[in-house]
Amino acid sequence: MNDYMKEYKAWLESPYIDEETKKELLSIKENKEEIKERFFKDLEFGTAGLRGKIGAGTNRMNKYIVARVTQALADFINSKGEERAQRGVVIAYDVRHFSKDFARITAEVLAGNGIKVYIFDDIRPTPMLSFAVRHLNATAGIVITASHNPPEYNGYKVYWEEGSQILDDVAIPVQKNIKKIKDFGVIKKISFDEGISKNLIEIIGKEVDNVYYENVLSLALNDEIDKNIKIVYTPLNGTGNIHVRHILKERGFNNVYVVKEQELPDPNFSTVGYPNPEDIKAFKLALELAREKDADIALATDPDCDRLAVMVKHNGEYVALNGNQTGAILIQYLLSQRYEKKLLSDKSMIIKSIVTGNLGKMIADEYKVYTFETLTGFKNICGLENKLEKEGYQFEFGYEESIGFVTGNFVRDKDGVISAMIVSEAAGFYKKEGKTLVDVLNEIYEKYGYYLENNFSLIYEGIEGLEKISTIMNHYRNNFPKKIGNLQLVKYIDYLEGNEYDQSGNIIGKVNREHIPTSNVLRFFFDDGSWYALRPSGTEPKLKVYIYSFAKTREESEEKLKLIEKTFRNIVESI
Repeated sequence: MNDYMKEYKAWLESPYIDEETKKELLSIKENKEEIKERFFKDLEFGTAGLRGKIGAGTNRMNKYIVARVTQALADFINSKGEERAQRGVVIAYDVRHFSKDFARITAEVLAGNGIKVYIFDDIRPTPMLSFAVRHLNATAGIVITASHNPPEYNGYKVYWEEGSQILDDVAIPVQKNIKKIKDFGVIKKISFDEGISKNLIEIIGKEVDNVYYENVLSLALNDEIDKNIKIVYTPLNGTGNIHVRHILKERGFNNVYVVKEQELPDPNFSTVGYPNPEDIKAFKLALELAREKDADIALATDPDCDRLAVMVKHNGEYVALNGNQTGAILIQYLLSQRYEKKLLSDKSMIIKSIVTGNLGKMIADEYKVYTFETLTGFKNICGLENKLEKEGYQFEFGYEESIGFVTGNFVRDKDGVISAMIVSEAAGFYKKEGKTLVDVLNEIYEKYGYYLENNFSLIYEGIEGLEKISTIMNHYRNNFPKKIGNLQLVKYIDYLEGNEYDQSGNIIGKVNREHIPTSNVLRFFFDDGSWYALRPSGTEPKLKVYIYSFAKTREESEEKLKLIEKTFRNIVESI
């Protein structure tokens, strides 16, 4: 009997698994493939926590897996002493199926281990969890969310005391603790009501929201702006509705129109299917409303409201901005205004991921602001922010190409509420000057050159998919093109090995491991400033590809973009 069959049988025979779950498992007893998918491995607890399809099994999100991870985290917290347990853990959750249930189970297990719990009274944007950890001086935070994944997913993300997501120093001991838990019987747990009566579980709400709102509003830079701009907003049936609207209203934007069909929570995301605002299809209803209201901008936050996508009315058309473009506009706005108001320091910095474009860096250079790079993900961006602040740097902005942005230092994660406010303020500021945000972007291109991008994913499902991705990465490590058209390769970086090489494979530098931990990413640089990178996704069955071209004209930059993509795809097809 295969291991996965043994595991399947163990769940069916376990006294700790309830009848309903066993019934679900018995319904697949003839489907060997489905059993294998659910039991061939444990759902991995990485530095972003857990994420997976909801269902019974070790490779699924369910109450047993949530309880086990929470027990492992509780053991880690308790190993750090009584004070850690008393400072407690904050829990937030989103609109997805079972999010509230998983949040309550998490609270029950932590309380069962003598750890104080603060749990939000209802759904909240993920960045508010980050804020609350700092505000309440808690040891850790947990948010139950699957961000922008399809409706059948849920997840579990862990934050540490600075309010940023955990890194290896916490993740690895927790992983070890998970492995020690051989059966669900060792999990300590008390009921939610008992937790409340023992003062181990405390429900939090408005009082935390209000302090968060004050902090967000303190980031405003200009009040002499056109506040009559028309804004269409969609929370995509997620957590952003109340908080984004509140902030826009407080900032004096009175022409805010919300997409009715996507205003209220819907765990099935029935109006949108795949609730990722990076995908232009998610804007379908928002665009209809924008045209009807003649809106200046349309904003969409993803279901847990940590990311923001923007469309801008320009010359009668609605133009979608990607993450690199929105990031560049925000950097231009924030740094120019902070420079004028003498708010920048000689150690001001921005932080971006290694697969984010260089346009933001060019603008930062202009204002003598440092640019630091780190791995993809805000756990790394804000992890580096924590480090550099201790060295005296002043954080101005953090972003990545996948529409995640943050400014201010009270949230250590990307924040869709803050981003919506700053984008709206910038749109109002530039409208007063007779410009759209697209005009601002075009001015940036004219000044610095056309940094264009094409980022896409190759999807490879299942076990074979993992092997395929691994084969492509191995091939590229040893057989990459040294020339594409007239573009000459000048160097490449292997972030797994931590080396920078010239085109002949000689080591010419080392990756700064203080800033950029080990990761399976390859990045190739050409003599004209164009470059591309590839990496396997940490959360989905995808190989992610990032192509950036640079030229003095848009046409030339677009040509280079096409050429690099075509060459890359041909190589992948031949593997």
